[in-house]
Amino acid sequence: MDWQGQKLVEQMMQIFLVSFAVVAFVTGYALGSFQTMLLTYAGGVVFTALVTIPNWPVYNRHPLSWLDPSEAEKHPKPLSANSSSKKKTTKK
Repeated sequence: MDWQGQKLVEQMMQIFLVSFAVVAFVTGYALGSFQTMLLTYAGGVVFTALVTIPNWPVYNRHPLSWLDPSEAEKHPKPLSANSSSKKKTTKK
């Protein structure tokens, strides 16, 4: 799953869960049944999980292009910043 696919899945998950929560509350309130409300929301959670958890091909439309290993060797690696060599002085 690429980055844009992850963003899409996150947005879909939030929209689905909030939508099913509203629908479950209205259904439970209209019917006067707490059990119906919980079952409706549980069905929404299962539906959301089936749509968002598997790595569907639609979530991989923008794959990252990695450098070829021979091309990567031509470029120098960045030096790591070693902050332990610089000692900070503190006033007490």
